[in-house]
Amino acid sequence: MRQRQIALLRGVNLGKHNRVPMAELRGEMAALGFGEVATHLQSGNVVFSATISADAAERVIAEGIASRFGIEVPVLVRTRDELAALITADPLAGVATDPAKYLVTFLSAKPDPDRFAALEPPEPELVRFGEREVFVWCPDGVRNTRVSQSWLERRLGVTATSRNWSTVERLLAIAEG
Repeated sequence: MRQRQIALLRGVNLGKHNRVPMAELRGEMAALGFGEVATHLQSGNVVFSATISADAAERVIAEGIASRFGIEVPVLVRTRDELAALITADPLAGVATDPAKYLVTFLSAKPDPDRFAALEPPEPELVRFGEREVFVWCPDGVRNTRVSQSWLERRLGVTATSRNWSTVERLLAIAEG
């Protein structure tokens, strides 16, 4: 049975580095056996259907990108249901009033709970933790946040990639569409 999934590529199409044309990425995804492939923006957001698990899809997509484009980028995959649950749970609802300043940082694995407990996010950011996500309200804007994905990676020992709330909601809409 095919399941809708969302791949989040980290660090593609930022300036001149790790260039991945979205039309070519859609073609590569189809060649890898994924169906109903759609991309959103130029920053590596891919919605697709698959008969394999999200974990298996991460490996297949990362290997396909390395082979086709000659770059190695982290790929995190969530199912449509996982993304829907994340949006429903929204731990900063009512606080994060501007979706452009509200980040969801997706993590490659569930971090050690002691690492979560030891985090002391700098003010004025407000941070909440999910299973494999970190929700960050950046009242001064995402460009000025000190709770970046690299800050989280160093402290949690996992790979991370961030999307603003508007993008997260749009990815779910595409997955459901």
